[in-house]
Amino acid sequence: MRKIFVSDYTLRKFAQDDAEGLLFREKKTVAACLDAICVDQIELPPVTREKEDRIIGKTIAAAVQNSRLAIPAGVRPEQVEAAWQCVCEAARPCLQVMLPVSTAQMEYGFRAKEAAMLQTIETLVARAGSFCPEVEFSALDATRADPDFLIRACLAAQNSGATAVTVCDDVGTALPEEIASIVRRLKEVCAVPILVSLTDSIHLAPACALAALAAGADGVKTSFSGSDVLSTGEVGALVAARGDSLWIASSLKLTELNRDITETLKHIRYEKTPAAGTSAGETDILLDADSTLSDVCAAVRELGYDLSDDDCGRIYKALTQLSAQKGSLGARELEALIASNAMQVPTTYHLRSFSANCMSAGASMAQVVLWKGEDTFCGVATGGGPIDAAFRAIEQSIGSHYELDDFQIQAVTEGKEALGSALVRLRCNGKLYAGNGLSTDIVGASIQAYVNALNKIVFDAKLS
Repeated sequence: MRKIFVSDYTLRKFAQDDAEGLLFREKKTVAACLDAICVDQIELPPVTREKEDRIIGKTIAAAVQNSRLAIPAGVRPEQVEAAWQCVCEAARPCLQVMLPVSTAQMEYGFRAKEAAMLQTIETLVARAGSFCPEVEFSALDATRADPDFLIRACLAAQNSGATAVTVCDDVGTALPEEIASIVRRLKEVCAVPILVSLTDSIHLAPACALAALAAGADGVKTSFSGSDVLSTGEVGALVAARGDSLWIASSLKLTELNRDITETLKHIRYEKTPAAGTSAGETDILLDADSTLSDVCAAVRELGYDLSDDDCGRIYKALTQLSAQKGSLGARELEALIASNAMQVPTTYHLRSFSANCMSAGASMAQVVLWKGEDTFCGVATGGGPIDAAFRAIEQSIGSHYELDDFQIQAVTEGKEALGSALVRLRCNGKLYAGNGLSTDIVGASIQAYVNALNKIVFDAKLS
């Protein structure tokens, strides 16, 4: 029984189909699920933001135990090292040299003739091989290439150190027998494993995959994301149904495949909101102990805050201390640091008391009492839940309304007496103000956070 190699490029497909791609935690979750179902290789997106991608790659590398971790090495020799830094800590790293071999793609995309492309292939593969023992050469648009040149390109990659070759049908119009013919020719001349990457434009990818495997292909590229891909689930089902007749098997765990990864992708928040109201949960920010003050200030601006140099300095100091313990920090952690450390102002409004009632049928009701000097302000309101009602009651008591830009709650300790942390972002005159609250009562924590943000708005207004 021959074991085929399954390489999953879900993460790369997400990045390709959406300019913003997945959030950091979502990338890590998807990678962990792919590792759990035992795909042989997980493919990362190409490097676009070197520092952030290096942190993401190293975090994923630490979490992946079973699968090989691959990343495109770029199209210029100077890009290879940046890609290597993203996967160098993986248990089984791999660099991918991905270059076109069809005349149209070479001349219009790279402005290169056959001789120049062969030289580029040799240079990049050798460069990648100087860093990583596993180098995969992907012949892009191979089904539209001159067959003889395709063989020359694959041999050039092999002779330069490539340990695997992938034949790509990027258009997705090849027929099963055409894919099988390409595989057979390459198997005759190449000593390294041959994989196929198939686009499902005319819904023949599963048939082409079976034909390629029957012709001797050593593996296939798959994805869980995209409508034009060969699905990882389809490959698992094909091998389960026809593997015995083709004398092939895979390492895919079908039970976990159908359960875990499907549920994970179903719950990934892949909707993006307009940039004007960007939320911390929707911004892919990564900072660590090596981040500079300029990096922190840029990240703060990306979240939509306009802070003073002193506030940015306090956040930078707090981030340096926290990252020394935790490692990398994302947008939500930065948001909490802003709420806790930026613009610490005198308290104008004090929370005196509150009460909230939640009913299974009908609206909830809340009463909030605030102090301001010698004055008492009381508000009573209904809402879609106790927290919504409490926020409306605060607005009623002070006679002002502010746009709620973001609201987050989470437990910070365990057990039934766990402390709840709340973070509120209010928008006033185009500026964002963040407040945080901490209590065993999550409604109380939310009210404290709202009042904290409100005090910053009032203090800023006095300075204007």
